[in-house]
Amino acid sequence: MTKHRFMNDEDVLNFLENEGKDVKFINLLFPDILGELRGFGIPSYELDEAFKEGRGFDGSSIEGLVRVEESDLLVFPNAETFRILPWQYEDCDSSRYRVGCLFCDILNPDGTHSFGDTRYVLKRTMEKMNKQGYSSFKVGPELEFFYFRDSQTPMVLDKGDYFSMGIGDPYEYLRKKTALGLLKMGIIPEYGHHEVAPSQHEIDLRYTDALQMADATMLFRYVVKEFARREGIYATFMPKPLDGENGNGMHVHQSLWKDRENLFFDEKNAYHLSDIAQRYIAGLMMHIREITSVLNQWVNSFKRLVPGYEAPVYIAWGQRNRSALIRIPEYKPGKENAMRVELRSPDPGCNPYLAFSLMLAAGMLGIEKEYELSPPCEEDIYHLPPEERGKIGVQSLPGNLEEAIEITRSSELVKKTLGTHLFEKFIANKEKEIQNYRQEMGHKYDRRVSPFEIAHNLPRL
Repeated sequence: MTKHRFMNDEDVLNFLENEGKDVKFINLLFPDILGELRGFGIPSYELDEAFKEGRGFDGSSIEGLVRVEESDLLVFPNAETFRILPWQYEDCDSSRYRVGCLFCDILNPDGTHSFGDTRYVLKRTMEKMNKQGYSSFKVGPELEFFYFRDSQTPMVLDKGDYFSMGIGDPYEYLRKKTALGLLKMGIIPEYGHHEVAPSQHEIDLRYTDALQMADATMLFRYVVKEFARREGIYATFMPKPLDGENGNGMHVHQSLWKDRENLFFDEKNAYHLSDIAQRYIAGLMMHIREITSVLNQWVNSFKRLVPGYEAPVYIAWGQRNRSALIRIPEYKPGKENAMRVELRSPDPGCNPYLAFSLMLAAGMLGIEKEYELSPPCEEDIYHLPPEERGKIGVQSLPGNLEEAIEITRSSELVKKTLGTHLFEKFIANKEKEIQNYRQEMGHKYDRRVSPFEIAHNLPRL
């Protein structure tokens, strides 16, 4: 792990002039509207000027940033995000060098924030949270992914299942190598194991501030893919690449804090949930249908959200109930700060900045409006008859991207959180995806993974 803590521009520049002399290039990074990592590299000796003046680029070529007539944009690197990629590169004379990276703010030429900067959306949402008296929104995602032979065909590389070891988990070494690489960057893995499906793996990250975690999630996906590429295989975060097997989820553990106090904990409550936590959960449940198109943003995402594959379909909460949308991990005495809410519907193909923003906005609205939390459900909801689900008021998540987008289109919460520009661009992007999918596939693959998804999502995600 890089031990140096970078607080400002001077910290980074001093590091590069001394112990970081072998860092020859800096990648300036930012997300596009769909959460794909974008950026460009500059020689490390150019970073001082980039801190002062920014670096220009054509924003019209990147989905969701600006209109063509407003193409000029600037990136300004954030010094506190500085990290070094956990592998070396070889120069033309066979000497070795490293590459650093920083996440950037995207600004217009007049110095104002770009409305297309999804990272700024999360900053803005957290600033609003701060004004309401909360100091931190902490999240900890569980990220699932597959190792396949290549990016064209979802061909599995092992026959392992949940918690397989040894011969059932032949890529354990690669998963651990990846975890150590993340650790070197200051991204802390807490857990790693083979998942339920063949060739499926999971690495969980230790919870931290949501903006730091969104950056870490972007780098996580990049690092997992690069370590796999260097081994001659392909890693994918595609939500559902294999019919008949579990898909890739990104369960998100979340909590609100004031200074060092976890505001979700209450010793007297049966579930150890404070009033704030209960209203936050109620907010998530009330608005989950509105935000699902962002948490699960691909046609393929909804092939995962079906009964029978451990993905949530029904809007309910409970403690031991893994068929529920929201699970409350069981409290252990003395672990008050570990009290959290686990939202189980998101997948790792989402834009983490927008996903975390909308989770927080929905939860905060529940607190602000004092939503009442429905009773918990500890039954296996998958096997409840529809009339029983109706009696206890359990609704379903949207069944496909079309339905999810129609619900989002009418959502003031999503429009207000994303801003009009990103809101309209996101909906237009998803409508185009749906149109292309239906033109090519019709309704033949409504319940199966289609060739369209394999062709368009597997190489991309």
